[in-house]
Amino acid sequence: MLKRHQSTLDNFDQHITAEQTITLKRRSIISEFAALSKMRLSLTVVFTSVLGLLIASKGNVNAVSLLLLSIGGFLITAAANTINQVLEKDYDRLMSRTEDRPLAAGRMKISDAVLFAGITCLIGTTILSTFNPLTGVLGMISFILYSFVYTPLKRYSPAAVAVGAVPGALPVLIGCTAAQGNLTWLAIGLFFIQFFWQFPHFWSIGYLGFDDYKKAGFKLIPEKNGGIDRSIAINGMFYIALIIPVLYGLFRLSIIELPALLVALLTTSAFMYVAHRFDKEFDRKSALRLMFFSFFYIPILLISFLIF
Repeated sequence: MLKRHQSTLDNFDQHITAEQTITLKRRSIISEFAALSKMRLSLTVVFTSVLGLLIASKGNVNAVSLLLLSIGGFLITAAANTINQVLEKDYDRLMSRTEDRPLAAGRMKISDAVLFAGITCLIGTTILSTFNPLTGVLGMISFILYSFVYTPLKRYSPAAVAVGAVPGALPVLIGCTAAQGNLTWLAIGLFFIQFFWQFPHFWSIGYLGFDDYKKAGFKLIPEKNGGIDRSIAINGMFYIALIIPVLYGLFRLSIIELPALLVALLTTSAFMYVAHRFDKEFDRKSALRLMFFSFFYIPILLISFLIF
């Protein structure tokens, strides 16, 4: 009797262990595809796109539209990030911050990643096209530019930053076209704000990761005498300054109200000051300060446009 009872317990333990193993495998697969999608980056992209939709529709938008834009935008971004890792897997192994990515570490097959990218791109583009054809086309353009132009160009020229700034600024424009159906001055203005913002944003990140990038052969940051060219700091200030006439233009066209303009100008002035400190000090601390400030800059501007 005792032996039979023990046998039953052993079988139960084996059953539990098998279930736990399956659960862990499922969690592992999900986490691997989340890493392949660069989950945090993709969610940030979706956030700006949703804010673009809300601003363009003046808050008069239903939950279904928000959900469709979020899913469609996320899937296309995930597809682009996946292709980026497919093309850079050999270089990702050389950098400490990317060496543990699924493809670089050899935990996932390239064929699985490419299939995942194809499916997510197709579904994402289809979803965005339900708003209007322009939104779907812009989503596809963003995917192509990031995956097949920006990604390979990174190994050849710092001009990749300017190229990458285009798909980087398209999400907010896509949010506007999803609401308005065409290219309005609001959509164009928000696009250029985010386009100019990306130069100081990325150069601060590039400064901090310069050694890693150089080790992998990426030429994203201009070099001078074997080190980082200090011109990125003053050039960053120049691009921040270019945001000001865009803001004024949006105000003159009655697209944004005076309170939103004032908040935007104040925030942009603070951004300029932080960039100026980076230019003067040009060290890790000032680069970190600029990078962290840049993370908050776009959300503050877009939320002020939405509120006011």
